[in-house]
Amino acid sequence: MLFTKSCNKTPPMPPGPRGLPIVGFLPFLRPDMHIQFTELARQYGPVYKLWLGTKLCIVISSPSLTKEIVRDHDTNFANRGSTVAGRIGSYNGNDIAFCPYGSSWRTRRKLFVHDMLSNRSLDATFDLRKDEVRKVIRNIYTKINTPVKVWELASGISLNAIMSMVWGNTIEGERKDKIGAAVSSLWQDLLICWESQTCPIIFRFLPGKFGGGGNKNGGRLDFLQMLMELSEKQDVNTEFGKTQIKAMIMDIIIGGAATSSTTIEWVMVEFMRNPEVMEKVHKELNEVVGLDNVVEEFHIPKLVYLDVVIKETLRIHPVGPFLSPRTPSQSCTVGGYSIPKGSMVFINVHSIHKDPVSWDNPLEFVPEREKDLCWATTSRETIEVFVGFTSAFI
Repeated sequence: MLFTKSCNKTPPMPPGPRGLPIVGFLPFLRPDMHIQFTELARQYGPVYKLWLGTKLCIVISSPSLTKEIVRDHDTNFANRGSTVAGRIGSYNGNDIAFCPYGSSWRTRRKLFVHDMLSNRSLDATFDLRKDEVRKVIRNIYTKINTPVKVWELASGISLNAIMSMVWGNTIEGERKDKIGAAVSSLWQDLLICWESQTCPIIFRFLPGKFGGGGNKNGGRLDFLQMLMELSEKQDVNTEFGKTQIKAMIMDIIIGGAATSSTTIEWVMVEFMRNPEVMEKVHKELNEVVGLDNVVEEFHIPKLVYLDVVIKETLRIHPVGPFLSPRTPSQSCTVGGYSIPKGSMVFINVHSIHKDPVSWDNPLEFVPEREKDLCWATTSRETIEVFVGFTSAFI
């Protein structure tokens, strides 16, 4: 009997800080929650629990445990945590990020990956991206000896690159400023009421059924047109209407424009902090591109040092300090602890990217360290170190 009891013993719950009745740990949360969660990990270990109100939350701060969740138990943790802000922003789970795992999610993801992000789609919008970059360069030349806002420049490029793929056109002037302001506002405060404040600003400029003439780019259907045609078919396997289309487009605009522009801004910050790194990038650009030439997209694979500078920037300044919260569909065991069904799992990317076990001098900006990790390999060590890094965009 004792042997049977020991064999059937349920793994324990993770340790964690105590909270108050009903509200749990909510009154003790700080604005820098990612730093606070990192401090709690030092006290309770790489996996711990806390209650936020009546919701049980599990915080993961280890590369190896993150690998268990996003790779080994990926299907079980495929659903994202349902919050009020998430439901509002995703039109009640009709986008890609918050859509429940199943056939609808697979259809949305297939459209996004195989249509919008296909080589054909990217090649078809090459000229639009090229023109937008040159416009920004000319704009910078007119502001010599005057301050410029890097985020605004980067945001404009990102917005137009994405919108050229979404509906085949770019935006200019006051319209770009309005949409850029809306994207910035959403990224900084996800609790904003999207439908009443921000969406009308963005969708006012959508073509076709959303307010203008449809567009086709060189005979290629743009992403919006593909979604609209799918909406018209209305077969049993593709439940697409105006709500689903708006939700997916919001994912693309908010997730793409804000993240890219933020990363560009942080790269410039690190250049200012580390002039020797900027000098090495200048040297590489002169060797690969030439002093009197313009950087083209075919140069990018040859800009090895610039590539590792961007990777190191993303390590120290991840786009988001946490991955999207995940909710297991079934109870499971991670790191020897029980993770109950329906709990909300936070993966602390901020902590993982600054883990002294995985990184020497983790707070220092050292792009050369990325070269030594051999990104092309699939070794167990490389995957575990970067699983939080590579999964941040899943």
